[in-house]
Amino acid sequence: MASLICGSIAYDTIMNFEGKFADQILPEQIHILNVAFLVPTMRREFGGCAGNIAYNLKLLGGDPIIMATVGGDAAPYMARLKELRIDASHIRQIDKAFTAQAMITTDQANNQITAFHPGAMNESHLNLVSAVIKERNQNTREATKFGIVAPDGRQGMWQHCHQLAEAGIPFVFDPGQGLPMFSGPELLELVEMASYLAVNDYEGEMLAQRTGLSLATIAQRVKALIVTKGAQGADIYSSGKCIAIPSVPAAKVVDPTGCGDAFRGGLLFGLENGLDWETTGRLASLMGSIKITHQGPQNHLMSKDQISDHFKSAFGFAF
Repeated sequence: MASLICGSIAYDTIMNFEGKFADQILPEQIHILNVAFLVPTMRREFGGCAGNIAYNLKLLGGDPIIMATVGGDAAPYMARLKELRIDASHIRQIDKAFTAQAMITTDQANNQITAFHPGAMNESHLNLVSAVIKERNQNTREATKFGIVAPDGRQGMWQHCHQLAEAGIPFVFDPGQGLPMFSGPELLELVEMASYLAVNDYEGEMLAQRTGLSLATIAQRVKALIVTKGAQGADIYSSGKCIAIPSVPAAKVVDPTGCGDAFRGGLLFGLENGLDWETTGRLASLMGSIKITHQGPQNHLMSKDQISDHFKSAFGFAF
């Protein structure tokens, strides 16, 4: 079963600060903030929400289709997707732009400061959901059954939500760091179109403030509201119930970059395969736990069987 992943493709430049940001910032001088962090290590990784979600869904045996825009510097990323056998036929290249770039600095408390250049991502609205549906039909390939609209260009996120809804494809609205780009009424319009809504706890509070509605009220407008809470697990609101999803203790905490996207890969797999919310949430939580033990968002290499073994070890039953 195929899932359409609408979102960003990006290069992540990841740096580590061997201290805590809080120790370097003087609260009484915040109005003239001017700080520099020494970062002894730096590396470049393949990232972006669409790329990360697709990577994790592929590990689980899913069939992700990425719909995104990249720049003239995307050849290494495209070669990687080909090697991973992830469908990249609906990734549009904008030669005069850079592929989106995230510069991420992580401190010893796993806090992060990120600078983001959208580059080609601003042209994501040029991609059409109808083109994916048409190509799949013409080539008698498996139809797209689910979608996710993850952080991307503002216009692209807006249009892709509308296009998925018009096509009758159930989808997850995952506004993430793109949430501040939309007003309260706009967010409510997109929520009403979505079948599922996924946010972290901070984004959930921002969503409630912008819309003037409680999360419990927002949850009534979708089939399920998923709120991730980092090391505290997640809550899934569905059918008037709140299901508490426990976190899976990580063998070691190395890098949180991409954990939310790993969670969403597990979420999509559960939806594709009709798993109940308790099992889906636990699988998503496990994917985040596996990811955090590796540097970068796409360096955890596991087979589906290995993931299944980890799941059974953590929860005592198979998915």
